[in-house]
Amino acid sequence: MSPFKKEELILLTAENTTEKVKEIVKETNLKHIAIIMDGNRRWAKEHHLPSAMGHKKGVDALKKVVKGAHNFGVKYLTLYAFSTENWNRNQEEVDFLMGLLASTIKNELKELHQNNVKLKFIGDIKGLNSSLQEILAEAENVTKENTGVNLQIAINYGARNELVNAVRELVKENIAPDKIDEETLKNYLYTKNIPDPDLLIRTGGEMRVSNYLLWQIAYSEIYITKKYWPEFDENELQISIEEFNKRQRRYGG
Repeated sequence: MSPFKKEELILLTAENTTEKVKEIVKETNLKHIAIIMDGNRRWAKEHHLPSAMGHKKGVDALKKVVKGAHNFGVKYLTLYAFSTENWNRNQEEVDFLMGLLASTIKNELKELHQNNVKLKFIGDIKGLNSSLQEILAEAENVTKENTGVNLQIAINYGARNELVNAVRELVKENIAPDKIDEETLKNYLYTKNIPDPDLLIRTGGEMRVSNYLLWQIAYSEIYITKKYWPEFDENELQISIEEFNKRQRRYGG
C-alpha cells in the first residue's frame, strides 16, 4: 500500500513533471516561446457557441500558459492577440475583441503584477483608440520593474508592417546604407530588447506563420498542434517543450 493518498500522489507527479520540464528548458537554453493563438472561433462553432465565448475561453488559456511559462522557467513569452489583418473582420467582432482586451488587461493586471510578470505590448499601438492605449501604457508602467516572465502581447501587429516602420526610422535618422547591417535593423524592430523566439507554437492546426515575427523566427523551431487555443493549457505547453527537446538546432550549419 502506498503511504500517500491519491491527491498527494497526483501532486507529487505534477511536481516531478514540472521539474523535468524545467530541466529541459535549462538544458536546451529555451528562453523565448512565441505563440499564434488560433482557433477561438472554430472551437466556439464546434461547441455550438457564439464566437465571443471562444475568445473568452481564449483568455483562460492565456492565463494557464503564462502560469506554465513561469513554472517551467521560460523567461519570454510572446502572444499574437490581434493582427493588422484582423481589422478586416466584421465590426461587431472587432469591437468585442478591443473591449475584451481592455477589460482583460484591467482585470488581470493586479494578479499579473503580484506574480512578477513584466508586460509589453508590441505592434502599431498608435493605431488603437486612445483609451486602450492608456490602459496598455499603464500596464507596462506598473509592471516595468518586474523580473519574472516577460510577456509580450502583439496587438495591431503585422511583421511586414514592422519591417516597413523599421526602414522608415532608418531613413528618418539618415543612417548611411553601408552602416546598415542585421544588428542595426534589429534595433529598430518592436522586439529590439527581446531575444528571438526559440520555439514558435501555432494552435488550431494551420500550417502558416500569418505575418508573425517574420524576421525574428528565422531559426525558430516550429510546433503545430491541432488543439484550438481555448484547449491549450500547461500540459499542452509541456508537450510542445518536450517536442522542442527532440529537435537539432543547426542554424544552417
